[in-house]
Amino acid sequence: MTAVNGHADLAVIDHVVGRPRARRPRQGDPRRRTPRPGDADAASLRARLNALQSATERELRRRGVVSLPAQVRRRVPALDRIPRARIPRLPDRERLQQELPMQLMGGLGRLAIGLRNLTGRDVLDLESLQDLMSIGVRAMELRRKHRRGVWDLDDFGFETDYADVWTPLARLAYRRYWRVDASGVRNVPRRGGALLVSNHAGVLPFDGAMIEVAILEDGRERHGRALIADWFFGMPILSWFLRRTGQTLGHPSDTHRLLTSGELVLVFPEGIKGTGKPWNERYRLRRFGRGGFVESAIRAGVPIVPISVVGSEEIYPMLANVPPLAKLTGFPYFPLTPTWPWLGVLGLIPLPSKWRIEFHPPIRTDELPPEAADDPSVVMRVADEVRDVIQEGLVRNLMKRRGAFRG
Repeated sequence: MTAVNGHADLAVIDHVVGRPRARRPRQGDPRRRTPRPGDADAASLRARLNALQSATERELRRRGVVSLPAQVRRRVPALDRIPRARIPRLPDRERLQQELPMQLMGGLGRLAIGLRNLTGRDVLDLESLQDLMSIGVRAMELRRKHRRGVWDLDDFGFETDYADVWTPLARLAYRRYWRVDASGVRNVPRRGGALLVSNHAGVLPFDGAMIEVAILEDGRERHGRALIADWFFGMPILSWFLRRTGQTLGHPSDTHRLLTSGELVLVFPEGIKGTGKPWNERYRLRRFGRGGFVESAIRAGVPIVPISVVGSEEIYPMLANVPPLAKLTGFPYFPLTPTWPWLGVLGLIPLPSKWRIEFHPPIRTDELPPEAADDPSVVMRVADEVRDVIQEGLVRNLMKRRGAFRG
């Protein structure tokens, strides 16, 4: 409020709050002093201002506006009166980036101890902790690279650096969660194109990721380019992730381009029917279709490497399928497992089954003439041969495995 001077301003205040009655000084008060000129006007002004404040607060309370009590308002310091040392300063960005690895390592260490107390074994060792730490480091490096406008994408949207960001997480699942035993990886060529053919199971396609990690674990810096059904590429976020990590649509023209350019192409002839197999049909191969994968291998002049995967059937034991719910949600099937949908989101966590992956010797379709791809008898003969090799490998590895969840 501005200073009030003169009789005109005092009249305004008197009109709002009314003039207070003058108080008579007590006789014989030793503290009474000789009044000075203007003391009466100053005292009257202070009284009116206090009355105005009281009237304002009463009106605010009547309207439902809560105001702080006077004693509380006096205890609240002004911002400019707070000492600089008491105002917390946020750490700068560079300091956060320097401290983040140590804080992340401490958090992962506590997680490793908790998992050990829960499971009775070391789920996360030092090497696994370092791999998980590298995810954040690689992600920040890739982000800085993208900010500079540097993108390393092929014609199918695959970015090797982006796939390498998530490889440590897949390695952890490979080594510690599913404890995969891989054999025969030497049958995968170190260079040149090849068609990898595997059985398919487990509701969700984790088997493709484990096959790729098995190749990387053998020291072959090659990525298996899995052919995915077109249904997965109808998902907004999932389709982008699959493209960036090397997967592509299972179309003959795309398959031929990848094989002739020297890539490893991973195909699952059972398709969605393989991942949606019920529990009572586990490890029994479905039909391999009309042998389209054989035609692609012959035309591209590359060998076929059969692969048998044991363990993927147990990660989501599919007890039943509910077609009405599948049609309602748009999924190819709606599985009922021991954990899904009864446990909600927790039901999506795969079970820690014991895996075995065997890479069989290649079938030399690259030695056949290109016109053999047009001969149905040759195509079906090779397709049946590949199917028999995979089925025999499944039976053999099931016999070597002591149990579904132990080695």
